[in-house]
Amino acid sequence: MADSVGIETMERVLREMGEKAVAASRALAVLPPEEKNRCLCRMAERIESSAASIKAANGQDLAAARASGLSEAMIDRLALNDRRIAEMAEGLRVVASQVDPVGRILSQTTRPNGLVITKVSVPLGVIGIIYESRPNVTVDAAGICLKAGNAVILRGGSEAFHSNMILSRLLDEAAVECGLPAGAVQLVPWTDRAAVSLLLKMDRYLDLIIPRGGEKLIRLVCAEATMPVLKHYKGVCHLYVDRECDVAKAVAIVRNAKCQRPSACNALETLLVHRGIAAEFLPPFIAEMRKCGVELRGDEEFRRHDSEAKAAAEEDWYAEYLDLVLAVKMVGSVEEAVAHINRYGSRHSDGIVSSNQADIDYFFANVDSSTLYSNASTRFTDGGEFGMGAEIGISTDKLHARGPMGADELTSYKYLVRGDGQIRS
Repeated sequence: MADSVGIETMERVLREMGEKAVAASRALAVLPPEEKNRCLCRMAERIESSAASIKAANGQDLAAARASGLSEAMIDRLALNDRRIAEMAEGLRVVASQVDPVGRILSQTTRPNGLVITKVSVPLGVIGIIYESRPNVTVDAAGICLKAGNAVILRGGSEAFHSNMILSRLLDEAAVECGLPAGAVQLVPWTDRAAVSLLLKMDRYLDLIIPRGGEKLIRLVCAEATMPVLKHYKGVCHLYVDRECDVAKAVAIVRNAKCQRPSACNALETLLVHRGIAAEFLPPFIAEMRKCGVELRGDEEFRRHDSEAKAAAEEDWYAEYLDLVLAVKMVGSVEEAVAHINRYGSRHSDGIVSSNQADIDYFFANVDSSTLYSNASTRFTDGGEFGMGAEIGISTDKLHARGPMGADELTSYKYLVRGDGQIRS
């Protein structure tokens, strides 16, 4: 749909989409698990059989992105190849294979007066998702929302418009073929920013909004939304190389966390190194970073070990580079490392590389982040790696979900109270 439509038309169409989504959510809430799973598997089949068409549409987006000067990191987020298309389909199948998150008995209590109070999981209702760059979010979000019995209204970024359009069409066709209600999966058909502002005022229809993208987008959503927002502003992820550790293992973990996919929100951005391990760790670490093309920015102490490193400014400790750039700081203890992370971090993913169990325990107990690692790369903070299949996002909030969010995190609960004539005195 062209962006030349006026605000009144946008308001009308979005209102119609909201009404369809609410109606669909009520039907989805009571849909049998086997019907939801059949639809998810059919969606996976349609994605796989349409790979050539998906790549052709994505090619249009990539050409436009390069012509507009989009960074290589953002182009990497946008790109769809055979592997990523297969991963999207497999993510849907994994979600289908999981235990249904709706209708679980979370607790049950019998009161002295005979009332039986059961706490049971239920869908949230209608979820809005606003996202940039990554067209795989279209598939991941639709699959997870459906598994949890929710309808979803998607609004992708302009840079992925053609990719999102074909993916949402394929998902919608599969849903209709399986008899799911119309309106279960919908995509806002405009790239105009005005559509985002209108969507953020639709608290009559949307129970939750989830922004996925850069910090600027997320802060805009938080400022304007009239419904609850689940978010993470950015991923300033840290690794701390402790005084006692396997140096070869530490270098490999750092290389993976920084270089395997630097544009990801769970990629390493700041490395903290105990000065007691500097002589053993820093030479092979620096050599590995040079080989991988990583620009190092360090404090004064680190730069005494690496004269080619740039001086780190205060803003570097807050930076989410999403590129082959790494800030490095020397510290004297696990306590100092933890203090730095809690001050400058984003509560996303942080880790310690250590063979000292006491230091690992201290790190785990005192770092206030959604996901913590010992002796592993931060790149595992991902719904697929956590066994969720696809993911709806990674939350650094504490309410209502935290860390990678799968279908379980898209449910709420209600109380069912069964009595036999009880009245309150």
